[in-house]
Amino acid sequence: MSRMTTFLQRLRNIGWRIPVGALALAVLASSAWWGPLLLSQLGYFHIRQVEIYGTVYAQPSRIIGRMRVDTTMSIWMNLAPVERRVARDPQVRSVAIERKLPGTLVVRLVENAPVALVESSGTTDKGGSGNAVRVVDGVGHALPIDPSRTDIDLPVVESADPSVLKLLADVKMREPRLFAQISSVRHSSRSTTAVSGVRAADELDVVLPSVMVRALVGVSAERLADVIPVEADLARRHARVAELDLRFRDQVIARLQ
Repeated sequence: MSRMTTFLQRLRNIGWRIPVGALALAVLASSAWWGPLLLSQLGYFHIRQVEIYGTVYAQPSRIIGRMRVDTTMSIWMNLAPVERRVARDPQVRSVAIERKLPGTLVVRLVENAPVALVESSGTTDKGGSGNAVRVVDGVGHALPIDPSRTDIDLPVVESADPSVLKLLADVKMREPRLFAQISSVRHSSRSTTAVSGVRAADELDVVLPSVMVRALVGVSAERLADVIPVEADLARRHARVAELDLRFRDQVIARLQ
């Protein structure tokens, strides 16, 4: 057999393999589309359980209600719409939903952290008049947390003032030990100030269990934390402190009773 005949036979043998190989590649390439569609028809992959992680104040039942899934659905369903429905909950900052075979959806949440209780006069939930209290996050959004039914300890503020809430959010993140001690923050009601060029309205009164701290609006969490070692030192000396003043640059002034 000549070399030319052998070469032609090899071409014929390869010829039928090329379409089959191309078909196999096409099947593999499209499996990301038809695979979940095929698997979703199998009852073995129907949703049997939902696991929720990351909730602190959000009720799991509320999250499941927002998902709107049931046991007739497959875990291979498109999860993007489910994530969007959960993300609309005001308590949710971010959400990711994963599949765990054979029939579990795993929901991982990051909540919007509550930072303050805002007092507002008006009608109470029971229809009477009085002071209603709502829980807000660091940008003033009301959170679906009922403080009368939830064990939650937060500073009290007079209004959802952005400067005050930003301060509290920063303190909670950077100085959690100090945040736990803050009972309230309010704009100063004093008519005079000892700092030249500063109005009382530009000052804050930060109330701690043993002392009141005076600071300027815009004070940082790190600057506010300067009171911690000073307060501890004064406590060791058994000094009776009326207030600590942070309004002067790089100083913590203690006014004794």
